[in-house]
Amino acid sequence: MSQTTASTAALDDAIVRSAETTLETLSRARHEIHQVIFGQEKVVDLALVTILAGGHGLLVGVPGLAKTKLVETLGTVLGLDARRVQFTPDLMPSDILGSEILEETADKRRYFRFIKGPIFAQLLMADEINRASPRTQSALLQAMQEHHVSVGGERHDLPRPFHVLATQNPIEQEGTYPLPEAQLDRFLLEIDVDYPDRVAERQILLATTGVEEKRASAVLTSEDLMNAQRLARRLPVGESVVEAILDLVRSARPGDGDPAITDKLLWGPGPRASQALMFAVRSRALIEGRLAPSVEDVVALAEPVLKHRMALSFAARADGETIPGLVARLAAKLRG
Repeated sequence: MSQTTASTAALDDAIVRSAETTLETLSRARHEIHQVIFGQEKVVDLALVTILAGGHGLLVGVPGLAKTKLVETLGTVLGLDARRVQFTPDLMPSDILGSEILEETADKRRYFRFIKGPIFAQLLMADEINRASPRTQSALLQAMQEHHVSVGGERHDLPRPFHVLATQNPIEQEGTYPLPEAQLDRFLLEIDVDYPDRVAERQILLATTGVEEKRASAVLTSEDLMNAQRLARRLPVGESVVEAILDLVRSARPGDGDPAITDKLLWGPGPRASQALMFAVRSRALIEGRLAPSVEDVVALAEPVLKHRMALSFAARADGETIPGLVARLAAKLRG
């Protein structure tokens, strides 16, 4: 065996060992979160997919379903600096991004010093994002996209990694400012947080109303997480998975797919949805202990990737159609 061949084989072995270590670490992280968050296994997994894919997530659910606790637990387990901001109608962009203050030195020289806002965290929970004004929402979403803020003409880079998990209450819409579709598109996944079943709610009662409440422990560091994110981007994606992603996204656009479905839509997902699916299927495969995604991953992630990137026509809403229902019909076709 030549020296070059031996070096290549040793490098391949190192990559495989590194991948196996990452899979084991992610499995422990997933287990640790499930020990604290009961009855929300799908929500936890989708939140992990979002972070591992390097994106941002929108959690939609009524109050009291442990959305805040989920973000706090994710921060602890993944070794991230986590912060929470409660959005209100009077919240200003500077309350999130930060602002400059005028200071004076001992020799009477004045200068502006930048005070960082809560957005300078590795994991930010934007609680009830639809309660903030459009101006504040836009400031946050622009920073999410560009990974830096500009204040007083100066650029300030956000930490790495940087993720936002925003929440939205679907039942109290009075005094809210719904996110425009163009801004919703910035979220990798929209994650529905439903009520727990009876067994899970029993666990919640017993685990959270005693003298001591179980706390999560750190499993990863931020550097470990970034290594896992890099591994996810390197996972090979088979041609069948690529075609499934293209088939799904393109069939959800008016004029491209089955008229029986697309005629019910005002608009459908753009190329960013295809990119989101590509990132997400790789991340889901890793979380489930696999080193290659499958068509089943595309089917499983179709709804959280697509539903906030599509809109029904008025006639379709009047007929009782729903976006999740249409997405399920499109995803079913991928299974043949």
